Amino acid sequence: MANLTDLVNLNLSDCSDKIIAEYIWVGGSGIDLRSKARTVKGPITDVSQLPKWNYDGSSTGQAPGEDSEVILYPQAIFKDPFRRGDNILVMCDCYTPQGEPIPTNKRYSAAKIFSHPDVAAEVPWYGIEQEYTLLQKDVNWPLGWPGPYYCAAGAEKAFGRDIVDAHYKACIYAGINISGINGEVMPGQWEFQVGPSVGIAAADQVWVARYILERITEVAGVVLSLDPKPIQGDWNGAGAHTNFSTKSMREPGGYEVIKKAIDKLALRHKEHIAAYGEGNERRLTGRHETADINTFKWGVANRGASIRVGRDTEKEGKGYFEDRRPASNMDPYVVTGMIAETTLLWKQN
Repeated sequence: MANLTDLVNLNLSDCSDKIIAEYIWVGGSGIDLRSKARTVKGPITDVSQLPKWNYDGSSTGQAPGEDSEVILYPQAIFKDPFRRGDNILVMCDCYTPQGEPIPTNKRYSAAKIFSHPDVAAEVPWYGIEQEYTLLQKDVNWPLGWPGPYYCAAGAEKAFGRDIVDAHYKACIYAGINISGINGEVMPGQWEFQVGPSVGIAAADQVWVARYILERITEVAGVVLSLDPKPIQGDWNGAGAHTNFSTKSMREPGGYEVIKKAIDKLALRHKEHIAAYGEGNERRLTGRHETADINTFKWGVANRGASIRVGRDTEKEGKGYFEDRRPASNMDPYVVTGMIAETTLLWKQN
């Protein structure tokens, strides 16, 4: 007799051309992820093959009860590491029945920025370093608190490595351009990196990587926190350092282009900080490898700066820079779009 695991792992391709598509979207808080599944005819190779769908926005804080229907527009597809086979994960954004983006749909504005000819011509690359903390389920306290943990190994130092490794492989399986993982400075704190990815694809991939991590922690019975300072005290918070380059920055003479871009970021520091995640003031204190939230400064190899430029970039005269200000709970659509907008489109009055 088949057990539950056998049934969960059934290979449907032997008997059906139907596949399961898990539609994923950002919920009402702007940081929570929601999903539901539907059956479609497979295989699916492009989002244009997928139908729009809907959900009850009054249950997610995204619509009033008397007019609760929100429409899901499929935007990016990934292989499903949980159901496997031809089944897929589908990143969606959200619209009213009249086709207007709802207020929490930050992808819409980012897509407009990335489709601007001046941005598209520069082929913007992003590498996003997503830090997160694994908490014990019943007490919301970090796994294995406290001690020296940066890139550590050993039972008393690295907590949650099985979760982290499962996530790493699941992201590769899904088709996410995950480029690495490491244990972070705080116990139970880890990081994964997505990129280099071009334009809005970087943000789609970070959101789906977060979704996969949520699903894995659900199975493991631990809590995922993207709070920038989950436990107050004299230790590092959690960020989402965002590495950025344009075609001009990657070519000879690019270092001068980078410096001009940083000058623009300095002028819009307050606007960026306001959009870089909730609770970031608890993290950006001027200590623990951060610049003070009210101060903008940049430097070469300076991890206490708002913007860090690598030694290789300075030496080669081209490359990229790292924006160290975004919090771990930032919206990657907002952050990637805003960096492109400020450096490539914004003009000082």
